[in-house]
Parts: sequence; structure tokens; C-alpha cells
Amino acid sequence: MMRIKTLEVAGIGPAIHAMRNPMDSWDRSDTRHGQIGPKDQELSERLAAAGAEHAKHLRMCMVWAEIWAPRYWWIEFDTYRVGVEKLSCSTMHKLTSRPLTFEDFEPTEDGCYSQHLTETVKYLNALIEGYNSAKDADEKKKLWRYLIQALPQSLIQRRTVMISYAALRNMYRQRNGHRLKEWEAFRDWCKTLPESWMITGVIQDATGTD
Repeated sequence: MMRIKTLEVAGIGPAIHAMRNPMDSWDRSDTRHGQIGPKDQELSERLAAAGAEHAKHLRMCMVWAEIWAPRYWWIEFDTYRVGVEKLSCSTMHKLTSRPLTFEDFEPTEDGCYSQHLTETVKYLNALIEGYNSAKDADEKKKLWRYLIQALPQSLIQRRTVMISYAALRNMYRQRNGHRLKEWEAFRDWCKTLPESWMITGVIQDATGTD
């Protein structure tokens, strides 16, 4: 199953300070001791609503996270390049290090695995075994190509990503109601981040209500 683990969040305080640079309005800031005040919240959201070119401060807020997700989801995630950096676990170096199991794949909506995947995993493991036992370099290259070509899109890949709040805000808005459940899980994770209103656009009052 898709998992997201937040590693670190940084830059929110400096970003709020820098937000007031264009108008030299630091004296109007009501952020104190790391607690962002309502005036700064209102200005931040007003700038964000005016467009990405006005909300430059959101680019200064950065998140580092570990994400385990199927290849079909990463294909969509990879469309986001501005404000995003990522390092993947290596398919090239680690795919043949052990037999594959069902835990390496995203299950269906009902939490099951299809008969097709059962047969595919058997086939992939036969290729891995053949690759590891092959002595001839050309034979290994051939088996490796068969293996890569047969990999299902449901294979889960782990990546460490660095994302700006500006990029997250775009993702949160653009992937609302997406047919892939993984995007729903990603949007739910966004809500757990510090000052998540900078991403979601929903400012909560002191009682935690909208």
C-alpha cells in the first residue's frame, strides 16, 4: 500500500518574513515565536490566490518525505518538475537481489491480488533466478531486458522527495477528485503538514474549525 513518511519541514518562518519584503511591511507582521498570526495568514493566502508569481514565499517552504508508491502513480507525479527533487531506490541495482512477493505490488481496490499478477510474479521470479544463475554476459543482458519489460505498473517504488509548498499547493488543487486513490492519500498527507493552510487554502481558527 502507498505510504508517505514526513522526514523534515523547513523554511516556513523565513518565508513569512520574506513575504513582506516587496512592500517593506515587516512592522505589520503579527507572527510571534513561530506562531503565524492572522494578518500574515491573510496576506499569504491573498498572495497565493493572486497567482504563483505573487506567492514566491511558498517556494521557500520545503518538505522532505519518503514515499512508497506504485509505478503508475509515479508516472503522474513526475509531471511535476518545478519545486520538486527526488532520489529513487534503484531498479537497476536491486531488482534482482531477491525474489519478488505480493508485498512489492499495490493491491486492487478490494485489497486482493489478481490471478494475472500471481502468474506474473512467478514469471518475474523465474527470470530473476535465471539472471542470477546465468554465467554468460549476453544471456544475463537478455534476461534483464525480459525482466524490465515484464514489470507491472503496480510495482511499488520508494523515493525520497523534496517538495516546495508552492508545488504541493498546485498538486493539491489539480489532483482534487482524481480517479487514482493514491492522489487522495497524497492530499490527505498534505493536510498533516505544518501550516497546511498554505497548501490547502483552508485557514482554521484557534478551535480547529474552518
